[in-house]
Amino acid sequence: MSLQLERVASLQAVAPGAWNALAGDSPFLRHEFLTALERSGCVGRRTAWQPAYLLATQASELVGAIPLYMKHDSRGEFVFDWGWADAYERSGRRYYPKLVAAVPFTPATGARLLVRPGADVARVREELIAGALEAAAELRVSSLHVLFPIEAERERLAAAGLLSRKACQFHWHNDGYTDFDDFLARFSSAKRKKAKRERRRVAEAEIAFDHLRGDEPSDAEWDAIFEFYSRTFERRGRPPYLNRAFFAEIARTMPENLVIILARFRGTPIACAICFRGGDTLYGRYWGSAADFHSLHFETCYYQGIDYCIRERLAKFEPGTQGEHKISRGFTPSATWSCHWLGDRDFHDAVADFLARETHHVDAYMDELDDHVPYRDDALPTITAT
Repeated sequence: MSLQLERVASLQAVAPGAWNALAGDSPFLRHEFLTALERSGCVGRRTAWQPAYLLATQASELVGAIPLYMKHDSRGEFVFDWGWADAYERSGRRYYPKLVAAVPFTPATGARLLVRPGADVARVREELIAGALEAAAELRVSSLHVLFPIEAERERLAAAGLLSRKACQFHWHNDGYTDFDDFLARFSSAKRKKAKRERRRVAEAEIAFDHLRGDEPSDAEWDAIFEFYSRTFERRGRPPYLNRAFFAEIARTMPENLVIILARFRGTPIACAICFRGGDTLYGRYWGSAADFHSLHFETCYYQGIDYCIRERLAKFEPGTQGEHKISRGFTPSATWSCHWLGDRDFHDAVADFLARETHHVDAYMDELDDHVPYRDDALPTITAT
């Protein structure tokens, strides 16, 4: 039986159960997360993210989908193509709008060609890719970009002619640690002393931490959490990606997927890390503070998250993008990917040449970083491919 493809401008008319059957254990692909972005106005009208979700149905049942958006800039993507846009427009062509398959404001690897369990995965993925490329032609956009796909999808996208782009994040892997001291015992002596000193400074400053589900902070605490989060963006001279209404909704609709690490100084909230929990992974997404204590950032964003993962027996902690300082705190270089198709053949070929050279530099960068991990040579964590 053939598949029918259609684009919709909102998920609110799509049954949550049908969509979530495609989402797996990713908190960011859940119907609740994506519709909260819509209802709060973080995406949609008057924003650079215009939903154009691609749905695949068979006998009126949803069997596949792509979280697809028309994009009018490159903010909130974390795969940086500003240089491409500049070159494209200097040549007299319009780079924006473009099509992006992604979760807005979320640099976390996950499925982008969503397929219902039990469906013909290869066939549905093939149809979705063809549908996305057809949408790019129909909408007359410059390009199609699939951000942070899983490896199996990347192979399919490459076979369809999309270019692969490699990048690097820093992830923590749980090697069966019994507690935080067991984790630190794998470090070299100097690195272990440094980590313990950072933790001790925070404890001696009379700062304590709570790990809260999304529905556990009071309204006043959520107001403080949002203020801390907003301060981080304001210090960089731009408004926050997400608003208070978005957090209020997901705290209500998916509290089990939210982990708020809240720092208190003598009982008063002073800093937080906003994390999300998937099936076996903790995702660190945002941090903010209203105080300046030595090592507070490292403790709130990294050590507390590692503590949480060990206690909850989660396999991995992805704390977000960038940050070589994560290496000395137990995170290791991990490859991430994006895939790109550009409608102008000459430009597509030029980008292919650039990516071949860029990949060589990324590989060399990751090899160099491997030499700086804090673990003893006989205690490197076992990393299981996913």
